[in-house]
Amino acid sequence: MLQLHTIKPNPGAKHRKKRLGNGESSGLGKTCGKGNKGQKARSGGTIRPGFEGGQMPLHRRLPKKGFNNTRFQDKILIVNLSQLERVFEAGATVDENTLRAAKLVQGPCDAVKLLGNGTLTKNLNVVVDFVSASAREKVTQAGGTVTVLSEA
Repeated sequence: MLQLHTIKPNPGAKHRKKRLGNGESSGLGKTCGKGNKGQKARSGGTIRPGFEGGQMPLHRRLPKKGFNNTRFQDKILIVNLSQLERVFEAGATVDENTLRAAKLVQGPCDAVKLLGNGTLTKNLNVVVDFVSASAREKVTQAGGTVTVLSEA
């Protein structure tokens, strides 16, 4: 059983503090383990990562290459039919505001796209920015309507 007077730190968890500059025989006297002179022997003598002593560093010698469009691309959030089936009642109108209220769409977005993953048995009036062909087919088969804002 664990008792307070039997608790010990794990082996190797506790170390004695290095006592620097306390005589040559301590092994850490005189230069305190820093070697002789130079930038790294001085106080505050750290060199930033990537610094190569004044030589043009590798990250600047290599050419810049490529382009990333993620900053400028439209953020399109995906909603599947299975989610609509689970959340909405028959005859409901599904648009971005109702999707946000149901927490199916969260955060900033430029458009909402409906995909045909899952089955739909309820007739829903769906108003979205984009829709896949399979999703459009399944919604109309269930007796609902699809309005695409990008086409209107």
